Amino acid sequence: MQQILTITIWIVLAAHLLMAFAAVWQTLRGENAVTRLAGLDLTSTLTIAVLVVISIIRQSSIFIDVAIAAAALGYLSTVALAKYISDQKVF
Repeated sequence: MQQILTITIWIVLAAHLLMAFAAVWQTLRGENAVTRLAGLDLTSTLTIAVLVVISIIRQSSIFIDVAIAAAALGYLSTVALAKYISDQKVF
């Protein structure tokens, strides 16, 4: 049973990394600013998921702390960039 769980976790990590690379590609090659912002937000979310899966693999809670900080930073950057795109000013 432990071996099946380990294999599943590694497959999940590989799938999340593949999706993260696709999201980065969408961020770099997006047609407009809104598409790029959506790709950046998806990249941020997938990075957090990868950090959580790595935390499960390594059985270390430090990656969870980093994931929480990345989530807060990702949220703030998405809101700031969306405001900049809509108003052409941040504040």
